[in-house]
Amino acid sequence: MARGDIFDLSGKVALITAGGSGLGRAYCEAMAEFGADVACNDISEQTASETAENIKRFGHKVMTIKANASKQDEIERMVNMVIEKLGKLDIVFCNAGITVPRHRLHEIPIEDWDRLMALNLRGTYLLMRAALGYMVKQRKGIIIVTASIGGLYTGKEGSNFTGLSAYNTSKSAVIRLTKQAASEYGKDGIRVNAIAPGYHRTNILSQMPPEKRAEQEEIMARHTPLGRVGSPDEIKGLAVWLASDASSYVTGQVIVEDGGFVV
Repeated sequence: MARGDIFDLSGKVALITAGGSGLGRAYCEAMAEFGADVACNDISEQTASETAENIKRFGHKVMTIKANASKQDEIERMVNMVIEKLGKLDIVFCNAGITVPRHRLHEIPIEDWDRLMALNLRGTYLLMRAALGYMVKQRKGIIIVTASIGGLYTGKEGSNFTGLSAYNTSKSAVIRLTKQAASEYGKDGIRVNAIAPGYHRTNILSQMPPEKRAEQEEIMARHTPLGRVGSPDEIKGLAVWLASDASSYVTGQVIVEDGGFVV
């Protein structure tokens, strides 16, 4: 392989959940820019279509799939649709996830806990399960999980991480799931890694009132060695590296992308 081709994703098919906005949209853009055909999933048909229209400029096949990434039947239908319409499945980004309002552990509403775990943990497992069933047969594949620095760092008073027990627990669990899958499926030619992003300027931030958004960014920037929050575009290089042959001997890893927050 020529040195210039090590990041090339031409001929690959990538499925990204929650690809309609934020980091998911950045993943879709990165995969398409480096040559992959892309299946963009989102629970919102409108945002998935917006991403699809945006990445058509790269000249590769694009499809959108409206599906709830916490529902087994919808996940299995989604994976089958990608294989049927795009011919195969090489790369999967388990990216769908939610947050819930902050509470101390004993005050978390049970329904919030269950709703969060249904998508962040169970949904990740269900997508892995569906993808692995196909990848084992083709003896190759790449799965990339969106974890979080919250799965690695409990925080301290004033660091903006208090009250996140449910979210952080879910992300710790998907990190363990990533490592377990990497251990079990390496012999099948399948690599499984996780990205643990820090605070990024995504749609979640944009939905806040301007003064609240500024407060959140100031807190995180103060605790980050690079002195700022991230942009979704800054995660693209890491996504391409993990999805390409450039990382062909890397599996079971959790790679932090946070401006140094958890150093």
